[in-house]
Amino acid sequence: MNMIQTQPHAYKPADYKSAVKPVWCPGCGDHSVLVSFQRAMAELALPPEQVAVVSGIGCSSRLPAYTNCYGFHGVHGRSLALATGLKVARPDITVIVASGDGDGFSIGGNHFLHACRRNVDLTYIVMDNRIYGMTKGQPSPTTEPDWDTAISPGGTGVSPFNPLVIALASGANFIARGFTGDVGSCARLIVEAVRTPGFSFVQLLSPCVTFRDDQQKEWKKVTHEAMVPETDDPGRAARRLMSDDGFNLGILFRGHRAPYQPKPLADLDVARLEAEFAL
Repeated sequence: MNMIQTQPHAYKPADYKSAVKPVWCPGCGDHSVLVSFQRAMAELALPPEQVAVVSGIGCSSRLPAYTNCYGFHGVHGRSLALATGLKVARPDITVIVASGDGDGFSIGGNHFLHACRRNVDLTYIVMDNRIYGMTKGQPSPTTEPDWDTAISPGGTGVSPFNPLVIALASGANFIARGFTGDVGSCARLIVEAVRTPGFSFVQLLSPCVTFRDDQQKEWKKVTHEAMVPETDDPGRAARRLMSDDGFNLGILFRGHRAPYQPKPLADLDVARLEAEFAL
């Protein structure tokens, strides 16, 4: 379970807060994700120095700078590749990945598929606002096909990417959705994601108040707790997700696949290895 061990020291959410002030727009849902992350880490009693937060590019990917944990701000769409390498090399560290719908499902879509398939012990948090918030409001992979703007007159006409269905089909071991209007619920989802072995995917609906000011009030009206409990049956989860309205909240699937972790090279002779590659 991400190598969690019971700690005698009691931590507070403030212990995971850095001195860097967030530059997100006032009212952005990502503020709530940061608070949820801090609460979750405190509940898990993880020492900040044993947590690494990896991100790519975008509004959501600023998260590592605002935490008092180890962080790596990578390039666009490559956060999962970086995090996978880190976790495989350092299985003792709890690795959290922060991404957005553009960073994670567009340029990073291929990495998303294979991270689910590999099932390395990571927690992947995607702040989904159905828009490219950092680059002036272009439609993202999860934007509704009929969303009419000056950038996409009449809408894109393209079916939106369904990340939860893709995650299930690709082999993710934990799948959940939350809404940043409820910080407590988001924190609980992150706790459960970290505690569950293998690749955990948490989609957090995070309104963009700048380019989609309709989202905050509308999503508060339509989001609702899932009517059925979580399942460990992929077939049942698939039927549930294929009929999902996009606003069911909670843990939707929790499987039992063992996480991937290669065996350590205990007897590695560095000199011999260098000699094998010598020209």
